[in-house]
Amino acid sequence: MLKKFKDLTEKEIVALAIASEEEDGRIYGEFADALRDSYPSTAQMFEEMRDEEVVHRDRLFAMFRQRFGERIPLIRRENVKGFITRRPTWLVRPLGVNVARRQAREMEMEAARFYAKAVTRVTDASTRELLNKLADEERKHQATAGDLEEKHLTTDARDAEDKSRERLFLLQVVQPGLAGLMDGSVSTLAPVFAAAFATHNSWDAFRVGLAASIGAGISMGFAESLSDDGSLTGRGSPWIRGLVIGGMTTAGGIGHTMPFLIQNFHTATIVAVIVVLFELAAIATIRHKYMDTPLMQAAFLVVVGGILVFLTGWLIGSS
Repeated sequence: MLKKFKDLTEKEIVALAIASEEEDGRIYGEFADALRDSYPSTAQMFEEMRDEEVVHRDRLFAMFRQRFGERIPLIRRENVKGFITRRPTWLVRPLGVNVARRQAREMEMEAARFYAKAVTRVTDASTRELLNKLADEERKHQATAGDLEEKHLTTDARDAEDKSRERLFLLQVVQPGLAGLMDGSVSTLAPVFAAAFATHNSWDAFRVGLAASIGAGISMGFAESLSDDGSLTGRGSPWIRGLVIGGMTTAGGIGHTMPFLIQNFHTATIVAVIVVLFELAAIATIRHKYMDTPLMQAAFLVVVGGILVFLTGWLIGSS
């Protein structure tokens, strides 16, 4: 059962403030640890915010002992109605830097509202003085947080972290997605067109292409998920990479499989070939944009590989 804020005693309000400051300090520490390798400036900001929370907690301890003694009631935010239910984003790896900054701002706003409301709930002069001091500390903390962000997140630091974010996006999304698209677009060419030229039946070619695309997607997804857990390479969650590469592999194969839903075999084949050309052009463009591969070199490698696989399927299917 959650307790209503209005039913809290003065002792419980101060105990809740201690628990909140302690929890916030731990969260800031988790943010710092999670971001240190990729976003060192932001990590240092959270480390100093953690130190501020430790100072606030220690002062609250001293205030509590002076007024209420040594035993602190066990009460936390989750025991009181009205507090925001927080998702444990600090446990997620890799942790998004914008997610951490946004949650820190929410934590500061929630703490400010707590102290403002707590002051209105008591009538004892000494307790009101105590809570006003807590409110002042929180306002100082908010100002300190802004100063720390301005101190550490300079223009150069933000530029460096933006480049780091782009590098992580490249490692965690673009690379597995491109690998999947290439595998799906190129490797399924042979079975699809082999079935098409062997049977001259659009529906048979479609079924073979659908099976090859989905099977390749499942295979690539599991292979990627089991190959690297991301703890050392920084490539992110293996399951996310697996879903990305599996989905893109299936999409790459489905692209030139869908035209074989056209009943006329010759029309379906022509449309499928056109789709293949668009797929190869897209792959070359992505390699050029994200992998710093010269456009002509990327186009040559992708097109030559695609043609070789297509010819393999055509020769086998026509034999």
